[in-house]
Amino acid sequence: MNNFAVEINGLEKTYKTESESLTILKNLDLRIEEGSKVVIIGESGSGKSTFLNIVGGLDKATSGSVKVGPYEITSLDEKRISEYRSAYLGLIFQFHYLLKDFTALENVFLPAYMAGMKKNVAVEKAKSLLADVGLLERASHLPSQLSGGERQRVAVARALINDPKLILADEPTGNLDPANAVMIGELLFSMAEKYKKTLVLVTHDMALASKGDKIYSIKDGMLNEK
Repeated sequence: MNNFAVEINGLEKTYKTESESLTILKNLDLRIEEGSKVVIIGESGSGKSTFLNIVGGLDKATSGSVKVGPYEITSLDEKRISEYRSAYLGLIFQFHYLLKDFTALENVFLPAYMAGMKKNVAVEKAKSLLADVGLLERASHLPSQLSGGERQRVAVARALINDPKLILADEPTGNLDPANAVMIGELLFSMAEKYKKTLVLVTHDMALASKGDKIYSIKDGMLNEK
């Protein structure tokens, strides 16, 4: 029996205005096995980020079911959604969203500390993750003192601090120059492998996409395996 990290059935997302409705995702079905690295590609506006936001509990589906581990996302209230994101997910975005007045180390350990981990334990875990991403010697630097690639490496470490089961990455290399994009892509896949995480990555970078175990494309609201 397969263990699925994510099970999606009949997922639809429609945006409605007074005059029209636009269906972004149409009757999507998807199974993602635990520990696999899945990449979703598509042109800008295809709905790939909407898809990731629904799985991440940041947007609501119009219909269908989305089951992630023990959570049926489509039926959770805000409190449970918040618990799901904190306990189960690691989120990485195109923009790093680091807190500008906090050091790299503080940015990484704060989510664990806020989730109830003892501060000294959270700090040591954060240092270990910063060492993993090659930034331990920059731990006391503020985001403004780091390069774009370094800031995204901090974001990768932060995404892993609460030991999530699932990592969702939305265009994580989108704001980086080609050399840093390659480095962050390799880092993301190697960290997911090292810590045995399921990874769902959205990108338009085909070199990055090629690292996935499975590649899907979203076009005209439909999901197809490449």
